[in-house]
Amino acid sequence: MTYWLASFNGTTYEEFQEAGATVLGFRKGAQNEAAFNQIKPGDIILGYITSVSRWVAVLEAMGPTKSKAQIWLDDEFPLRLKVRPQILLKVEHGVALDDLEGRVDFYPDASVKGQFKGFLRRSPNRFRLDKDGALLLRLMKKAQDDPVSRPVAAWKYKRKLRYYAVERREGDRKVEVEVTVPGPEEPLREELASQSEEDNESKAVTRHTEIQWTLLSLGAELGLDVWVARNDRSRTWKGTKLGDMRRMVQKLPDHFNEVTTDTIQLVDVLWLKSHSIVAAFEVECTTSIYSGLLRMSDLLALQPNLDIKLYLVAAESRREKVRQQILRPTFSLSAKPLPGVCGFLSFDKLCKTVEGLRELQVISSLQASFLEKMAEYFKGEQGG
Repeated sequence: MTYWLASFNGTTYEEFQEAGATVLGFRKGAQNEAAFNQIKPGDIILGYITSVSRWVAVLEAMGPTKSKAQIWLDDEFPLRLKVRPQILLKVEHGVALDDLEGRVDFYPDASVKGQFKGFLRRSPNRFRLDKDGALLLRLMKKAQDDPVSRPVAAWKYKRKLRYYAVERREGDRKVEVEVTVPGPEEPLREELASQSEEDNESKAVTRHTEIQWTLLSLGAELGLDVWVARNDRSRTWKGTKLGDMRRMVQKLPDHFNEVTTDTIQLVDVLWLKSHSIVAAFEVECTTSIYSGLLRMSDLLALQPNLDIKLYLVAAESRREKVRQQILRPTFSLSAKPLPGVCGFLSFDKLCKTVEGLRELQVISSLQASFLEKMAEYFKGEQGG
């Protein structure tokens, strides 16, 4: 019997089950297609949730299917396989990856933790040793018959981790490296300043939406097309969904590779002109400053020749945190140092400036670059 890995995140696992758990999907790509074409009827697919490191499903392969039904909201997963579910566990009952340490080929000891010999980074992927797949099958049958609840954090369960192979140049040759594109971060509640924890998060999310709305409406008034992060499109401000705002594009320029596109799709706000991105904004209310800077840094690493303006927008009270984080070596010593290209904009300064410009009725005569004079850059402060 041949065993295969199939990766989910919490959302795609739920969507798979809601659609009847009979059609499994994978992304296109040379390696994915090569592996997909080797899956035979009767092979066993073992489902793994990447974000929480739990094994939750045993599926029997039935063969390829031409089904184009919309099963997953955020991705098409066009390589479709008809399957018969044998075991579908709740995530809290799933087999933890750490339970496999020293028992399987891809996790012989703690020294490979986080890498796991690259095995978990491809989907579908064949188990090198059939006995490893058989062990997991037994463990999931046991978990089904005698479930033990080990809860996971809701934000982590929903988090999306995608692995990609990208090319980079080393000297005169190109090499393939694996990178990840994480999904939205969890709320950083300890940095929220109000009374109750729930109220803090609610107020911060509202403020985040307000600032996104301000940036989107400003971009449209400047005569630019706009984009809002795909996970925020249903949020509403002033009675309008962000995804329905004026000059909102429904698709990003198609000249980027897949990993770049997935990174850009999660940037809070983009301004575009003639199918080119002219400015990108990360709004930080409920997540760490570091996460926003990482997304900007990822974008520069993937597209070092991309000439766009980057801005991190946060409360004035978080200015010092922005300065400290952007001057970290990982950002300030990179090939394209972030302190010189990513400007800080405070919420209050942005809102007051936009309000004043609207009163003067001059926004339509401005260029997007006017924000560069407003923004604060921390370049040259590495010793501070």
